[in-house]
Amino acid sequence: MTTYQDILYEVRPVGVARITINRPESYNAFRGQTVDELIDAFQRAGWDRKIAVIVLTGVGDKAFCTGGDQGAHDGQYDGRGTIGLPIDELQSLIRDVPKPVVARVNGFAIGGGNVLATLCDLTIASDKAQFAQVGPKVGSVDPGFGTAYLARVVGEKKAREIWYLNKRYTAGEALQMGLVNAVVPHDELDAEVDRWCAELIERSPTAIALAKRSFNADTESIRGISSMGMQALSLYYDTDESREGGIAFREKRKPNFRKFGR
Repeated sequence: MTTYQDILYEVRPVGVARITINRPESYNAFRGQTVDELIDAFQRAGWDRKIAVIVLTGVGDKAFCTGGDQGAHDGQYDGRGTIGLPIDELQSLIRDVPKPVVARVNGFAIGGGNVLATLCDLTIASDKAQFAQVGPKVGSVDPGFGTAYLARVVGEKKAREIWYLNKRYTAGEALQMGLVNAVVPHDELDAEVDRWCAELIERSPTAIALAKRSFNADTESIRGISSMGMQALSLYYDTDESREGGIAFREKRKPNFRKFGR
């Protein structure tokens, strides 16, 4: 795949590949095609010896990524991957590429977008960025890296709060809980990302790759949890309870999950 519709791919002369989700009309939410293109771009950059650092971001000033596009195909994904799009493959790839992946969070990092920012090796946020999980509000959940790995990053109690209550957190709050590495004024975001990338480029690529593998080894069991969880999630998505979340979102009303009580 060399031509992209949903993302932008740029290789900078200094050895940085920037991958940008380009769906501003949906706050950079992803559909199946978006995830396919992201997978292709990460594979392309991840094993290119000229690339030292990969930066993941979203186009514009409003959103990094807001997760799965509830408006695409009336909220139903297009049949690829365990849950209709190969998001688990993308998550694994971000971990597997032997290069540091830097999340440049320029706005909303919500739902699946929040998971992507969490999975990146380093996360640098604009002071305008906001972070949140929305799964239980829309009949969804990330039963793998989005939950178990998040607990490793911010602690068990905070991770449960994030997923159960679906609050929004400022960039400053995200920094305090360890969800991001740095927060800078919005108009300084690119300069700060460039500074971090410049330092990473000077480091031994083999040492970085080994360090990344070592860090990942400690949480590699989550990949199995995720695989099993995504299989269960595919069954959940076929229930009226899950569908109620997407329908309510599109109808701009509060969902009534309790009518499907077990």
